[in-house]
Amino acid sequence: MSEQSERQERGLMIAARTKLTQKGDVWRVPSQSGFKPFYCVDPVAKTCDCPDYEKRGERCKHIFAVEFTIERESNTTTTTDGDTTTTTTTETLTVTKRTTYRQDWTAYNTAQTNEKAMFLKLLHELCNCIVEPVQEKGRPRLLYRDMLFAAAYKVYSTVSSRRFASDLNDARDKGYITKAAHFNSVLRYLDNSALTPVLHEMIKASSLPLKALETSFAVDSSGFSTCQYVRWFDEKYGKEKSQHQWVKVHLMTGVKTHIVTSVEVTGGSVNDCPMLPELVEETAKSFTVDEVSADKGYSSLENHDAIAKVGATPFIAFKSNSTGGVGGLFEKMHHFYQFKRDEFLSHYHQRSNVESTFNMVKSKFDSRLRSKGDTAQENEALCKILCHNLCVLIQSIFEFGIAATFGAEITVAPKVAAN
Repeated sequence: MSEQSERQERGLMIAARTKLTQKGDVWRVPSQSGFKPFYCVDPVAKTCDCPDYEKRGERCKHIFAVEFTIERESNTTTTTDGDTTTTTTTETLTVTKRTTYRQDWTAYNTAQTNEKAMFLKLLHELCNCIVEPVQEKGRPRLLYRDMLFAAAYKVYSTVSSRRFASDLNDARDKGYITKAAHFNSVLRYLDNSALTPVLHEMIKASSLPLKALETSFAVDSSGFSTCQYVRWFDEKYGKEKSQHQWVKVHLMTGVKTHIVTSVEVTGGSVNDCPMLPELVEETAKSFTVDEVSADKGYSSLENHDAIAKVGATPFIAFKSNSTGGVGGLFEKMHHFYQFKRDEFLSHYHQRSNVESTFNMVKSKFDSRLRSKGDTAQENEALCKILCHNLCVLIQSIFEFGIAATFGAEITVAPKVAAN
């Protein structure tokens, strides 16, 4: 289904399920996202004040909804029975059949029923790539590969550290780890900054088996709430308010399999735009990057140049006040957007795959971070991404018949480990 056909179908659903009101020549269409109460549509000029129309300059779902409402067929039949007159109005809507895409249910079912067993096997193989730092003195410390296995497996299980203890004992009995550490030890290692670069390398290694499948990528960020609160006194309302603190995960994902190729974790107030060059550069070290899509929050001359530097084409949405006057690739892509908008948008809308990736991570491994420390929160977020990558890899093994092998060594910085 084309993008315009999909908007037409959504407009049909709005017209069928919601009440549209008319004020003069302007129609009010209730917002479906909740960002504002309604959008104003002029059916004669075919304009709307929603962000989609502002960006594309073409009919949006709200305009289609008004058109369906105006064109709705009204067949009125009047019957008289004695002194009683009954008027029946039949409203008919033309329903567009939704285009569906075939799911490879055999591969999906096999992957899901074998996921946990294969997850443990792949995680064990990945952890075996870790080169342990040399310990010259002091009491023997827990192995990094065991603790990283435990940390990732705990995130995958989605249970508390105490309830996870039995799963860890079972993993030891199966030979995946040499020692089942106390649950407090797992939490202390999760708060160890030496694990952060190792988790980045593990995420990168887990994506490499899919490098032959992915050439188009999308960038975005999303917040993960923490168990900590920030409180402030609101002068306007004269009372104290509070809300969860949260961290932001910036990632680049392949649009075909939703594999995460690079990721950064920052504070919740960090701007998205400056994060793109680093994500693109890191992905280009291992993948062939043909195109990168992102929303208009990443629209800048620097980001266009950063994507072009790795030999890729940027498909980044432009802000309403963009003119392309800065020159360079930014101006060329702005002209492409103005004169070949449908072609541009067909590439740009691949960006929705990164939103699907975040939805997969949050729905499966929770959108909250249980850790309290900043380092532990970052490492927990990275563990969620690592678990997601391994699950995507398992699905790809059955769907595309790829071989999952991890050959590169992962070195741990010689820092003092938690105990």
